[in-house]
Amino acid sequence: MEHDVNLNIHYSAPQEIWRKIDDIYESMPYWDGTVQGAKWTGENINLWASVEPGGVQIAGVMPDDIWEEWYDELKEKLTVALGYEIGEPEDGFDFKYWE
Repeated sequence: MEHDVNLNIHYSAPQEIWRKIDDIYESMPYWDGTVQGAKWTGENINLWASVEPGGVQIAGVMPDDIWEEWYDELKEKLTVALGYEIGEPEDGFDFKYWE
């Protein structure tokens, strides 16, 4: 149920990339638009996203059966919108934007 992943989206990405990311975040199930920042909530769900030196971090609690589908959907939407394959750097996914 606890999840903590980093995605290959570097903090130095241009502003138009961040606008696309925000739109995708808001399109994902369990989006919580009532709080500041990127957050998804629901029954047994409390996920957040932040921008870290190692990439975009998504962490928190989500049941594993929901997580698998949700996380795959997020990566697919980001890949299509950003134009390069999104995944975890430790799995070999490279950063496109780098200072």
